[in-house]
Amino acid sequence: MTTPLFDITWDDNKAQINVRKHGVPFAQAATVMLDPLALTVFDTAHSETEERWFTLGQTGEGRLLAVSHTYQVIDASTTKIRLISAREATRQERHYYENEPR
Repeated sequence: MTTPLFDITWDDNKAQINVRKHGVPFAQAATVMLDPLALTVFDTAHSETEERWFTLGQTGEGRLLAVSHTYQVIDASTTKIRLISAREATRQERHYYENEPR
């Protein structure tokens, strides 16, 4: 069995803006993709020019984040993810994450 490899990238300028706006470094947000309980849905409202996805998950430090990103399967073992934004989960998102059956 092959463990999927995530190639996670981001724009450095957008990363700096995200820290100022939301207090979340993209390096920390990237760890959400390793959360086995993360919830990911297609973001129809923000996918006009490219397919965007929305993931709720915990960082390695246990911080619950809402992350907007692209998602592209390269091959059976590699997925390319580009982070767009990351912020603390809202109360409703936290409730959903904690109570959604998996």
